[in-house]
Amino acid sequence: MRQVICSLAAILFALFFLAPNAARHTAYAAGVTGPIVSVMMNHDVSRPLTTLVAYPNVLTYKLNQAYAPRSAALGKTPSFSAPDRDQAINNPKGIPDIENMPAPDGGWDGINYNTAHCYCLPPDTNGDVGANHYIQTVNTAFQIWDKNGVSLYGPVANNTLFSGVGNACETTNDGDPIILYDQLADRWFFTQFANVYTNGPYYQCFAVSTTGDPLGSWYRYWYIFPKSGNTWLLNDYAKFGIMPDGYYMTANMFKGDDWGGGAVLVAERQKMLLGQNAQMIYFNLGVDDWGGMLPADFDGANLPPSNGNYFAEIQDHAWDPANIPQDQIALWKLTPDWVTPGNTTLTHLTNLAVKKFNGSVCNFARNCVPQKGTSRKLDAISDRTMYRLQYRNFGSYETLVTNHTVAARKRAGIRWYEIRITGGTPTIQQQNTYIPDDTAWRWMGSAAMDEQGNLAVGFSKSSPTMYPGIFYAGRLAADPPNMLAQGEKRMKRGSGAQTSSFSRWGDYSALTVDPSDDCTFWYTTEYYRGSSTTNWRTWIGKFRFPGCS
Repeated sequence: MRQVICSLAAILFALFFLAPNAARHTAYAAGVTGPIVSVMMNHDVSRPLTTLVAYPNVLTYKLNQAYAPRSAALGKTPSFSAPDRDQAINNPKGIPDIENMPAPDGGWDGINYNTAHCYCLPPDTNGDVGANHYIQTVNTAFQIWDKNGVSLYGPVANNTLFSGVGNACETTNDGDPIILYDQLADRWFFTQFANVYTNGPYYQCFAVSTTGDPLGSWYRYWYIFPKSGNTWLLNDYAKFGIMPDGYYMTANMFKGDDWGGGAVLVAERQKMLLGQNAQMIYFNLGVDDWGGMLPADFDGANLPPSNGNYFAEIQDHAWDPANIPQDQIALWKLTPDWVTPGNTTLTHLTNLAVKKFNGSVCNFARNCVPQKGTSRKLDAISDRTMYRLQYRNFGSYETLVTNHTVAARKRAGIRWYEIRITGGTPTIQQQNTYIPDDTAWRWMGSAAMDEQGNLAVGFSKSSPTMYPGIFYAGRLAADPPNMLAQGEKRMKRGSGAQTSSFSRWGDYSALTVDPSDDCTFWYTTEYYRGSSTTNWRTWIGKFRFPGCS
């Protein structure tokens, strides 16, 4: 989420880059640059979290609620050819949806507008579950609970994690946070970006817990991003995934007021787990790339059969008919070489044709999704792949699960996918637009699969007669393919509308799977308890399919 800096305070560090080895990567477009290997600015280890100076939950720089995108989507102006009629709706019109999903297995209120004190829209709600804890983060704040919902720490400002580092990671608290549990190492991984001046440089700040206890000490790292010409590139809307050989990242890069291309990166996980010098390898797909890409994020017990990580980006033919020949998922693989980083490769694997969809909900207008009791509407954010891109290895095949928001039946629905990779070859195994025969709009989804192959999607749901609420839908592994045959269930009833003229909602949510049993889904997103301009709340809930243990 883009932001405006209202006050300036920073300590600048030098950053040097090794020359890119342009011959080593496979280009998706002529504008691809990389690998660029960044030399770490610095790193340290904190005192235990509970002894750090807890910064108040007040922004150093006020978030820009009213930011208008440079174009309708990620800096690239859509051509808006005739939109496609959705071809992946498997619940015929006139047949009501079923509600066989398991009931929620508890839940509690997370951080809210008042406890975050961010004075911002949207909250950027996300969280993850570990062996013993659940951590949620929103713009500017985070909080730690045990798995029974007992608060152990916070909410405090996100930059509390960087107390004492003496740079922009400490002196700013600019948001776009992500928290992940690294189940392979029993560690916690936190990151957000930091801006020093309106014209850069721009930081990505990382913290990795030194043990499985997030209340203990953390290794802290900070990087800044390269320039394009004489202009610093801003790393907006960063998303992350964990693999054994790296912490992987995507970002939408902006060059001043211009689109700067989609970036894919990897940080040296093994060194960061030890608090040692760590490198980051950066590629930029160039301004011809659409953006909104995601890195895969590991779940499960079986390690990937090879090094590297997958990246996926949804592309609608109607957005750019001259360059996007079909509705498709573009798939890449980044394979780092930490011994000789210049040999790192970024390979465009394929463009997977998908059933036609309309990815231009309300033509990207923010005043889009209707709510009960107000003429103000909400942003659907249909121009990108929605967090996460979940990875699993089932032995004989690998899976990637993700979703995005589409227009169908004159409203918004959730298009979800299961991509299977067999012998290194990816194919579309399942795809479906979930849009039951009612008047409701469903959007802001997050999808995942449990150890048995049961699949679920969490999302927001609203209509002219319904306040935005929190719902989830799913399917059993044995259900007929290409449909969420178990229907949906409400996790948290909304009892108010967001009446702000800014319309911001999301910008993302998080459905994750408990590593303790690899069966329990945990979901967090926003809702309103009463109608107001900005008094959002968040909820943390969980559920599990019967028979999974």
